[in-house]
Amino acid sequence: MGDAFCSDCKKHTEVVFDHSAGDTVCSECGLVLESHSIDETSEWRTFANESGDNDPVRVGGPTNPLLADGGLSTVIAKPNGSSGEFLSSSLGRWQNRGSNSDRGLILAFKTIATMSDRLGLVATIKDRANEIFKKVEDQKSSRGRNQDALLAACLYIACRQEDKPRTVKEICSVANGATKKEIGRAKEYIVKTLGLETGQSVEMGTIHAGDFMRRFCSNLGMNNQAVKAAQEAVQKSEEFDIRRSPISIAAAVIYIITQLSDDKKPLRDISLATGVAEGTIRNSYKDLYPHLTKIIPNWYAKEEDLKNLCSP
Repeated sequence: MGDAFCSDCKKHTEVVFDHSAGDTVCSECGLVLESHSIDETSEWRTFANESGDNDPVRVGGPTNPLLADGGLSTVIAKPNGSSGEFLSSSLGRWQNRGSNSDRGLILAFKTIATMSDRLGLVATIKDRANEIFKKVEDQKSSRGRNQDALLAACLYIACRQEDKPRTVKEICSVANGATKKEIGRAKEYIVKTLGLETGQSVEMGTIHAGDFMRRFCSNLGMNNQAVKAAQEAVQKSEEFDIRRSPISIAAAVIYIITQLSDDKKPLRDISLATGVAEGTIRNSYKDLYPHLTKIIPNWYAKEEDLKNLCSP
C-alpha cells in the first residue's frame, strides 16, 4: 500500500500494487494509475528443497578449468522426507556409484581451500596450489603417498612462488596431522615430479628474513616503531655473511629489537611466535652480535644502548 494522486478522484488516495501485472491501482475508484511498471528489487528465488531454508542462491558456482566438466556437474541432494524421497535417494545412489574422475580433485581443492582460509592466504595462492596439485595428479604417480602432506606441500610451494612464503611449521599447523618430515618429503617429490615433466627445475622463489618480519611482529603485538626498526635491521643484516636460515635471523633480530625497547619480550614468547627454537635464536643472536652497530638503525638505539645488551 502507498499514496498517489488519482486523476479521477482529484486527490491523493491509497494505491494497491499488483506485482503480477505490474499495475498500480487506486483503492477507491479502481483506476489503473500506472501499468507494466518495472520491479527493481532483487529477484531472489530459492531452489532448495522444501526445508524452509532461506536460500537466495540462483546460480551455481564459478567454472573451474582444472576440472574435466568445468565444475558445472549436477549433484543430487539428499532427501529430506518429502514425497520425492524414494526417487531422489535412488538417483543419489546411482550418482555415487557412477564414475566421476574429478571427485578426488574436488575433495583435494576443498582441503586446500580450508588450509588457505585458516592461514589467511589470498585466492591467488590457493589457485596456484590447485594448479600444482593438478599437475602432480596428472602424472598418476602419487598413489600410496600421504594425501594431506602432498596438499600441504603444494600450498607451501605456492606460497613460495607467489612471494608470500610461510614456514613449514605454519603449514604443518593446518595440515590435518601431517608432520614436518612428511611435508618435506612431499615437497621434494613434487619438485622432482614437476621437474621431470617440464624438463627444467621448478622455480621456488628466494626466501628473505624480511618476508616473515611483519607477521612475526604482529604475532608478538609489537608497536609500529619497533616493527619499522626490525624491518630495517633485517635488510641491513643481508649485507653480512650470516650463515643462518632467514627465519632464524628474523627471530634473532626481533629478540634484539625487543630487548632495546621498553616492552621487552621473553625469549620463550618469541620462540612461540616465530616457531624457532630458543637455542637457535640464541645462536643466531651470537652471529649477529658483532654487527649490531651496523645493523640496528641509529634512530632506534644509540651505541651506548647496544653496549648494554647482554653479550652472547
